[in-house]
Amino acid sequence: MKDVAVLGTGSWGTALAMLLAKKGIKVNLWGRDSEKLQTINRSRENIYYLPGIVLPHDVEIIEDLETALKGVKYVVISVPSHTVRDICKMIKPYLKQDMIVVNTGKGIELSSLKRLSEVIDEEITGTGAVTTVLSGPSHAEEVAKDVPTAVVIGAKRRVHAEEIQDLFMSPKFRVYTNPDLTGIELGAALKNAIALGTGIAEGLGYGDNSKAALITRGASEIAILGSAAGANPLTFAGLTGIGDLIVTCTSMHSRNRRAGILLGKGTPLEKAVSEIGMVVEGVRATQAACALSEKYGVSMPICRETYKVLFENKNPREAVIDLMMRPKKHEVEEVAIKGKKVSGQNPSEVDGLEW
Repeated sequence: MKDVAVLGTGSWGTALAMLLAKKGIKVNLWGRDSEKLQTINRSRENIYYLPGIVLPHDVEIIEDLETALKGVKYVVISVPSHTVRDICKMIKPYLKQDMIVVNTGKGIELSSLKRLSEVIDEEITGTGAVTTVLSGPSHAEEVAKDVPTAVVIGAKRRVHAEEIQDLFMSPKFRVYTNPDLTGIELGAALKNAIALGTGIAEGLGYGDNSKAALITRGASEIAILGSAAGANPLTFAGLTGIGDLIVTCTSMHSRNRRAGILLGKGTPLEKAVSEIGMVVEGVRATQAACALSEKYGVSMPICRETYKVLFENKNPREAVIDLMMRPKKHEVEEVAIKGKKVSGQNPSEVDGLEW
């Protein structure tokens, strides 16, 4: 197994470096902040994001990017979504034929509305390196503690997906493959927007009924948009769809949920993000969701109301009322309106069912 460079010393990059090192793989862990790197190296612990968890010996902290990338086969990018393009510009001179880039960030580039794998492909073109994506319901705090976790790898070619599957697979980290990069990345990014909305409802004091409704209808919004963008609808029923949505909307490890709770309690957006102390991807994801909904001509009312709370100072309670009092509709339009068959029959022919 060739060496791996992990770029990004946040909680997720550190957890993945630890996961690989426990498999006996040599990992070069690189970050931009020299002072933080030196502190992590001295203490052998990421006191900033994963305090109390000791780094394995096979994780080497490296400050120089060229040194970190020298001789490695796999480059894992684990940085905030809005910095992915810059990181790719930095690493391009050191990429070579047959190297595989694994993006683990979850987001959409706001300026272009491109998925992160598209951004990476643009920047590393001509190097011979290929892009893959790792996603799914996977809090770094639990992966670092060897809590059983399942994720998915997306790639344009099966051979690359299976190579990265083998790289990460372990008794505590199960990896599936999926060719649907569009679905994987849209599900991963947009669930953060739904998690913000769910957190807001929780901050308002609403209960499990409200949370279940937001998660379920949020999943529907994501799937409708994803299908319009060319994704396979089945992807949104999987790990990077409903799986990631559940964990992000329900766990207190979730920055987006916690930020939403603060917003629901009346904390201004800037202060809420500051209190979380890490990047809250749902803020940009909400902007991207609304822009994409306009691009593809689909309705995303949860994301739209969340946007109004975040950026238009709308009262969260008014946003909930407006969501609840929208015009009546069917839950599954395709079944009720387009005449899909129910139990092998046309809905109009089923006893007692008249549409």
